[in-house]
Amino acid sequence: MDTTYDERLAAFSRERLDGRPVPDDLRVLLLAQWEDRDDFARLLGLECFGPGEPHPFLDTGYLSEQELADPEMRAVNAGTARMAAYVKLVAKGGKGWVGYWLHPDEPAGRPIELDTEFTLWQMTGSTLTEAVAFEQSAYQDEPDERVAYGQLAAELRALGLSLGAEDLDALDDSDYAVDPEKLMETLIEEERARLGLG
Repeated sequence: MDTTYDERLAAFSRERLDGRPVPDDLRVLLLAQWEDRDDFARLLGLECFGPGEPHPFLDTGYLSEQELADPEMRAVNAGTARMAAYVKLVAKGGKGWVGYWLHPDEPAGRPIELDTEFTLWQMTGSTLTEAVAFEQSAYQDEPDERVAYGQLAAELRALGLSLGAEDLDALDDSDYAVDPEKLMETLIEEERARLGLG
C-alpha cells in the first residue's frame, strides 16, 4: 500500500478511533473515497469524515452565546462531550452519522448510529458495512429485504468488500451490553447535578 495512505489511515485512526486499528471494511471505504471512487459511497450512502471535521457531540459552533451560557445546555453539552469517548463516529450517512460503540464494558466494538436529533441507535451487524448494508436493504427496489441484502452483499463483494454475514438472518442483532441512550441520560444528569440543577 502507498505510504501516503498508511499515514492517512494512521491519522484517521488517531483522530476518529483514539489510535485503535482501522477495521478492514472501513479501510476499504476510506481508500475508495481517497481514490475518488464513489461506488461504495453510492451503494452504502456513506461519506467518511475528512481531517478536522468535528465530532457532532463536540461541535457547539451552531449554538449562540446565550445558548452556550444556559446551564441546561451546558449540562447537555458536557454530558454529550463525555459520550464522545465511547461513540466514535467515522462517516456521514444513515440518519445522520455512523461509527462504533466502544464502551469499555462492551465485549467488542459494535456499529452505532447517531441521528440529527442526537438520538443514538443500535445497528444490526457486527461490522459497520454489514450494519449500513442492512439499513440500505430496506430502501432497494427489491421489496424482500433478505433478497435486497443478498444483492447488496454481492455487489459489494464484486467491488472487493466482503461482508462477514452475507445472509441477512446471520447478522448480529444482539443487544449492546451497555445501552448508549441510558448512559447519555446518566451522564447529562451527572452534569446537571454538578452544575446544581434540580
